[in-house]
Parts: sequence; C-alpha cells; structure tokens
Amino acid sequence: MEMKALAFNCSPREDGNTAGFIAAAMEVLREEGIETETVQVGGRLIRGCQACGVCRERKDGLCKYDDDIINSCISKMENADAIIIGSPTYFGDLTAEAKALIDRAGYVSRSNGQMFSRKVGAGIAVHRRSGALNTLDSINHFFTISDMFVAGSTYWTMGVGKAPGDHAGDEEGKATMRRLGENIAWLLKRIGE
Repeated sequence: MEMKALAFNCSPREDGNTAGFIAAAMEVLREEGIETETVQVGGRLIRGCQACGVCRERKDGLCKYDDDIINSCISKMENADAIIIGSPTYFGDLTAEAKALIDRAGYVSRSNGQMFSRKVGAGIAVHRRSGALNTLDSINHFFTISDMFVAGSTYWTMGVGKAPGDHAGDEEGKATMRRLGENIAWLLKRIGE
C-alpha cells in the first residue's frame, strides 16, 4: 500500500531552520519507503479564515476563497496519510501562515465529514529561546480536533535556531525529528495493516 507524508513549512524562510528540521523527519520517512512532499506555506499569500460558512454550505471540500494556495493544501492533506506542520515561534506562538492553514483547512474538513479523520499528524516547532511549547501545542490542537493520531518522539518535537543554518548544530533537535519520522512510519505501517 502506497503511503504519503505531507509537510507544511510555515516559515517565511524556505530554506531556514524550520525547513531543516522538517527535512530531518522527511528523510527518515523516505528511507522507510513512504512518499514525501513538503509544501512551502510561509511567506506566501495565504489569508486567514473569514468565517463565512460557505464551505459548510457547499460541502465540496474547498474553501470559498481561491485566490491563494489553500485549496491545493487542503486537497493534498486529504490525499496524505500523515501531515506534518512546522512553524517557527513568533511572539510565543505559531506563525500567521500556520494559523491560517489550520483554521481554513480545519473548517473545511469539519464541514465535510472530518476529511482528515484517522490520519497521522505531527507538529514541529522551532524557537530561538522560548515559546516553542505553545507553538507545538497550537499545532497539535488542530490534529486532535481533526480526529487524527498525533505522533511524538523521545522529546517534544522542537528545534533551536536563530540564524539561518543554526538547525544543523542542534544535534538533539535533529535526533528528535529523526525519531519523529520513525514513529510516523511505524504508525502508518500499523494503520495500513
């Protein structure tokens, strides 16, 4: 059975520390034979949820607003077996792009019969000093309200980095992400049995 893991980089830095930690988990998933894709969300035009309720009325699995990448993201999420959302910590929590992804995809999913039910979810938070636990908690709330299984690791899935490239020196963070990849693969294989 072909399995797919999808990751969202919600940092405006496409090749920054968040991308580096996501890559550590995704590398293990590829080694385990799982197809992977990473989507850059941060720094792109993605608006917040307008609470218009049109997705609830139409029930077509799409957001009313199609002037950004959200409907592509929702479609990819629906077709993935595992979803990773990675965000740097901005002012003690996740980025605006991460929140917009969560709000809009979550509203569409809940309005269309819980589209992400029983998928595997995992958050990755990156911080300079503090606030990553809040970021991780915010991301994981999306997974639990979406009826998903949350994968963990041997430590909270947080990495440390300020300047671009700092993730390379966070050995504990990289090891945590690699173990996260192993655990996602293990869960996917058990669910697929």
